[in-house]
Formats: sequence, structure tokens, C-alpha cells
Amino acid sequence: MLASSSAGNSIFIASPSTRILIDAGLNRKEILARLEGIGEDARRLDAILITHEHTDHIAGLPVLTRTRGMRAPVLATRGTAQGIDWDGSEPELVIFQAGAGLEVGDLRIQSFTIPHDAADPVGFAVTAGKTKLSIVTDLGYLPDSVKWHLRDSQFILLESNHCPEMLRVGPYPWHLKQRILSRKGHLSNEAASEYIAENEGLPEQTETLVLGHLSETNNSPWHVRLAAEQALARCGKRPRLVIAEPRKQSELFQL
Repeated sequence: MLASSSAGNSIFIASPSTRILIDAGLNRKEILARLEGIGEDARRLDAILITHEHTDHIAGLPVLTRTRGMRAPVLATRGTAQGIDWDGSEPELVIFQAGAGLEVGDLRIQSFTIPHDAADPVGFAVTAGKTKLSIVTDLGYLPDSVKWHLRDSQFILLESNHCPEMLRVGPYPWHLKQRILSRKGHLSNEAASEYIAENEGLPEQTETLVLGHLSETNNSPWHVRLAAEQALARCGKRPRLVIAEPRKQSELFQL
């Protein structure tokens, strides 16, 4: 994860023969530097997939696609693509319908609709061989349809955006608090923990659970970890738990 928080999101995934980026919510300089830090070159990307058009997911995208030598097409739903200001230079676009299966090199990618206040937002489940990783952030609640797509995942990045009490007493205006708490807003620590603990929630196969997209104003890594560890204790599951800290690049996960 090059970044995962309310300040910016971008995730790099590679198999031996394929490289993709999911979201580009950092500026181009930062994306290029963070890729370089793990020995990767943006010009080798095979595709850039976009979950939705909010700034923290696409801030660096228009400029990134104009980088010299960049050949990666941008894959997005029609509503997402239409919601992006391409600054007069639209890249190669591959439009897909939410729920469609995609193939990029040897990666099989399943898109799925998520409940968020964007034009046509999606999550992604990425499969390489027998390994499946799923990315689901920016959603107000976890419907059964999303839980179904997370089945059999060895790796899950799940939103744990806010502590409801911190949000309620925090500095945000009331209309923004209502938006975050709505069913098309963001997942709270408690909602993420409920999913972890329930019988039909976190898959038994999950070896690594990353909780991300934390709000820097209405949450803290300590609050996220405490809630998640309590949920794991209740359900008896033992994945490795990682908290994605805002503005920090994660370790390199090898699956």
C-alpha cells in the first residue's frame, strides 16, 4: 500500500508477470517515489484501476497518466470516468460495468458495487493462481453482496475509517458528520469489528487483515487495533492484523 487513509489512497499489486495500481490518490511525484522505493517503475504498470472519483483516490491520476513512457490504460466504471477532470488530456480508458470480471495479464479481477456516495463506486477482488486478495474501502456498511465477494480471501484490506464517538465530538460540521455516518458514508471501527467477529464474516482463509482508510481527525491506529483485537478474540480467528497508518507506505506483503 503506497498509501491508505482519508488523505490519499494508492495500492500496488504485482505477480511475476503483471503490475497494476489501484487508485492514484497521491500526487505524481509521491507515487513515483514510493514505487521507486520498492524497486518498481510506473512505466512498467500494465493497468491503473480506479475505485471511484473522490479526490483521495484520483488526485494524482491525470498527471500520472501523462508521465513520459506511461502506457498503462485506466480501468474504471463509466460514472467514475465521467466524474474525473482529465485536464484536457484523457488517457486510454477501458470502461467496465460494476460487477464485471476483468483480466490484466495473469491477474483475474472481480469488481463489485459498494455503498458509497460516489457516481458508481466499486471494490476489487484480485486473484493470481490460487491466491486471492480483496480491497474494500469507502463504504457506509457491509452488505451481504460485499461479504460474498470477500469469501476465500487470503488477504483483505478493509476500511476502518472512524471512531463514532471521536466523530460526534470532533470539529467536522454536522452535515459532514451525517454524511460519514450514513449508509453511503464510511465504515466505522465498530462496523468493521462486527464483520470480523460474526460467523459469516471474516473468512477462515484470511491470513492477513489490513485495516485502512483511517480518518486522521476522527480515528487513531490505537482505537482501530483495540476494536479489531477484541473482535478477533471473540471469534477465535487468528489472521495477522495490520493497521495502515495515515500518510505512511506499508511494508511489502508477499502472498
